[in-house]
Amino acid sequence: MRADRLVATLLLMQARGRITAAELAAELEVSNATARRDLEALSAAGVPVYPQPGRGGGWSLVGGARTDLSGLTSAEAQALFLIAGPAASVAPQVKSALRKLVRALPQTFRAEAEAAAEATIVDTAAWGEDTRDRPVLVETLQLAVVKQLKVRLTYRKRGQAPQGRTVDPWGLVDKDGTWYFIAGTPDGQRTFRLDRVLGAVLTGTPAAKPPDFELAGAWDEVVTAVERRRSATSARILVPTRFLDVFRRQHGRHCRVLEETGDQTLVELTAPRPLDIARNVAGWGGLITVESPEVGEHLARLGEELVSRYRPASPAGPAGT
Repeated sequence: MRADRLVATLLLMQARGRITAAELAAELEVSNATARRDLEALSAAGVPVYPQPGRGGGWSLVGGARTDLSGLTSAEAQALFLIAGPAASVAPQVKSALRKLVRALPQTFRAEAEAAAEATIVDTAAWGEDTRDRPVLVETLQLAVVKQLKVRLTYRKRGQAPQGRTVDPWGLVDKDGTWYFIAGTPDGQRTFRLDRVLGAVLTGTPAAKPPDFELAGAWDEVVTAVERRRSATSARILVPTRFLDVFRRQHGRHCRVLEETGDQTLVELTAPRPLDIARNVAGWGGLITVESPEVGEHLARLGEELVSRYRPASPAGPAGT
């Protein structure tokens, strides 16, 4: 959950003693589902909040209402700052929220809480790569999701001219530095890559969202569908067992161990096409044995291309007499 909402939720609960998800949603101007997820996230993080079912129920802090955050133990305060701390290095509003939270903590907890906020840095750049900047449209689309307002997108599909369309904003996903926008359209749920969104304007028109929509579940479905398309072809490959961990790290979920037989391990590798598998494993050379004839043909062709390009020229023979 966002750090500013985290602080606001805690202060509201302490001021009122008990609050429902609907009341929290109205105060923070978010959906009931988002408010419920925020409360559940606090509980999962170790903050002493608990639900009370039935009429007149809601969510409460263990120990009742307080005017500060003295109901938190040292470990619980650290849990909050470990969650929000990494985001503070890139978001000024998170820094501000953490400062407010520190001031609300008992004096004895403040030093450890501040240390927890600085205990972790999230470096999103892989080795040898530059850090990816967050797309400038993220804040606009986040506001659209929170305010539940329709958005006019200018979107460019690969190889096509830009097109405009109005959508209902449902959520954003940051997947390893690549951002995606999930939205409702007349054709149903759609996923847009933010690096292909050329512009986004809030329309002021209320957006619609299915009452049972959950972003995490929707994104799981997207990932499953994409990975299924990326796994249309498979090949059985013998890999030296001593290099199995390296091979599996290189290919992730597309590599499945079938059988370990001493020095060799049989795996199944998947990709969209046989050529993709050949390109992915060509660098392993003679260390592996590919049992798929079609992939083997592509490997042979790749090898011939490399030999043709990089074979040293034959030395000239002795000059004739």
